[in-house]
This record gives sequence, C-alpha cells and structure tokens, in this order.
Amino acid sequence: MDPTVSCCFTGHRTNRLPWQDRETDPRCLALKSRLQAEVEGAYRRGYRHFLCGMAQGADLYFCEAVLALRDRHPEVTIEAAIPFVDQARRWPEADQLRREALLDRCNYETVVQHHYTTGCMARRNRYMVDRSSLLIAVYDGQPHGGTLNTLTYAMRQGVETVILDVE
Repeated sequence: MDPTVSCCFTGHRTNRLPWQDRETDPRCLALKSRLQAEVEGAYRRGYRHFLCGMAQGADLYFCEAVLALRDRHPEVTIEAAIPFVDQARRWPEADQLRREALLDRCNYETVVQHHYTTGCMARRNRYMVDRSSLLIAVYDGQPHGGTLNTLTYAMRQGVETVILDVE
C-alpha cells in the first residue's frame, strides 16, 4: 500500500483507560466519537488504507471506526498488523471473540512475527508507522509506554501525528 494514503493507529489498552472495560462510560463514548471523527477526517484528506495493531482497548475502537467508514466507502481498506500469532491467547474470551469478528472483516492480516519476544509489539508498531504518513493516537500524556514510543518513532520518521487525549 502507498504510505501517502495510509494511516495507522496507536493507543492504550483497556487497563490504561480510566473506564477500563466499561464502554458505556460517557468518557469512552466521547472518545469513540472523537476517534470516528478523526478517521472520517483522514478519509476526507485522501487516506484510504488504515493499519491497526489489534490490541485490546483503543486499537479495537479504531478498527471498529474504520470498518464503519468502510461500510459507507467500500474503497477503504483495513490491515490488521498482528505482532505475533498468539496475541490474544490470554485475553478474556469475550475480547478474543470480538477481535476474531473484527479480523474476519479486515481486508488484510499481516503477522509481523510468529512467536512472542520482548520487542514484538514495538516491531509491529514500527511496521505500521513505516507504511503510513499519518498516525492517530489515543494518548494519556504519561511519560512511558508503547503509545509514547510509537508517537516518538513516528515523529522522528516525519509522520504526521494526531493525538487524542484519553479524556
């Protein structure tokens, strides 16, 4: 895919979100709405391919927003960038089923590596950034973690970033 029309995502997992897994929380609903607006804004700017790391929490919100966009604009594609084969093996069953249902609807699945290693998540994030010219991030401002590392990497690579505060 052409990076000039590709947008990737980084964001916090469920345990880093203030509402945890309570997606009916008004803060979660507001974030999902802002995320949907950013995805639609990216589409209006010419982005047609979206990459998602398929982690719990904000990644799955992003995937759902892109799939909703694709329902209205069939030329949109979404690629699931999976860090390693068993990414969801230890997740609660409901989260595994949700992820599988989303994967079934993605246009592409890329498994970045076969087995877990300490650097596989960062490798997946670099894979997405290196193939994009826009990064949308849900970031809580904390000075540590994979989301910050991905944002920093994207900025160093000259990738445009849009940061959505968690609340």
